[in-house]
Amino acid sequence: MSGARSSGVFIKFHAEHKLLLMSHSEKHCRQMGILLAQAPGRSSLNELSKKYEVLLLDGLKCMATVKKHVNVLQHMLGYFRELITADEKKEMLDIISQYAKSDLPLIVPLTLFRHYVRKYGVKYLADQYYLNPHPAELILKNHA
Repeated sequence: MSGARSSGVFIKFHAEHKLLLMSHSEKHCRQMGILLAQAPGRSSLNELSKKYEVLLLDGLKCMATVKKHVNVLQHMLGYFRELITADEKKEMLDIISQYAKSDLPLIVPLTLFRHYVRKYGVKYLADQYYLNPHPAELILKNHA
């Protein structure tokens, strides 16, 4: 986030990284959101930058846990409330439950969510780094 800064840059960054931030610290994520909501007209960009950076780094120091990931996955499920079928919802809940019990790795529910994001065109989730944290060039390619 270095270089030219405006409150819009922070808002866009926060919106795109919200779920990733939640997986580390919902408390810090919420505080960052409040900071951004109060920023226009109240803080200089330099002051906003410093406060946001402290919250960001402190939040990312918190360990992402299975419990926190389950919270994020359930939060994402809410975006599909009016879109998915009962069977699709059951499938997603089952996968989240299996992940919560450590029967499946995180990549399984994330892959399923990416599928439904594409299928139903949920733009907010499509823009989330949480679902696509690694550049395509760095993703391990499996060859059968």
